[in-house]
Amino acid sequence: MSKEKFIKIYSNLPLNLRREIITIIDKEPITWNVAYLEIRNNTELGKKVLKNLEDLKII
Repeated sequence: MSKEKFIKIYSNLPLNLRREIITIIDKEPITWNVAYLEIRNNTELGKKVLKNLEDLKII
């Protein structure tokens, strides 16, 4: 469910905003673009990003 919410939000973002940092994971900045790639590929980082975005109530 979170993955679908994220993709819906991502798909409606203007292209220039997709380069903006949305969270920090393990001291690394994560942009919308990086988050999308990680979440789409079901990586461990993608799972951390989804959880973090849920905790921050971004999605």
